[in-house]
Amino acid sequence: MKLAELNVAYTAHDLDDPRMADFMNNLDQINGLAERSPGFVWRLQSDSGNATDIDVPGDEAMLPNMSVWDDIESLGNYVFNTVHARFYERRAEWFQVMKSQHFVMWWIEDGHIPTLVEAMDRLAHKDGHGSTDHAFGWDFVEQGAWRRCAVAAE
Repeated sequence: MKLAELNVAYTAHDLDDPRMADFMNNLDQINGLAERSPGFVWRLQSDSGNATDIDVPGDEAMLPNMSVWDDIESLGNYVFNTVHARFYERRAEWFQVMKSQHFVMWWIEDGHIPTLVEAMDRLAHKDGHGSTDHAFGWDFVEQGAWRRCAVAAE
């Protein structure tokens, strides 16, 4: 089993606005860091090398970021223990506060590449039910409940 994750956002400004420059100018660096990180498997991207021009089904204004990892520890290390964390801490400069869930993780079969439709369904499930074995967030990880769902997924 592998771990899939999706996070979505609405930008606070147009992507070509000077206030978005630090974000846009560092996308290649941060995406490259992800790809070189232990446990990285795959990430959503277009021919541009990122996902800023990929439409989320049903909401073209939303930006998607989706990836697959070997395990939760690998994703957590990348998110919180690399230079990515500095950009994560600045997210309020670039993105609107979401009124609904914006991040979800779930287990997938080895070799499966998730679709945005699948990912948005998982996000909607988490929004409606909270973290469960089907779709969960960092709260589930902190509780250790992900271990139970990882075993069940196998």
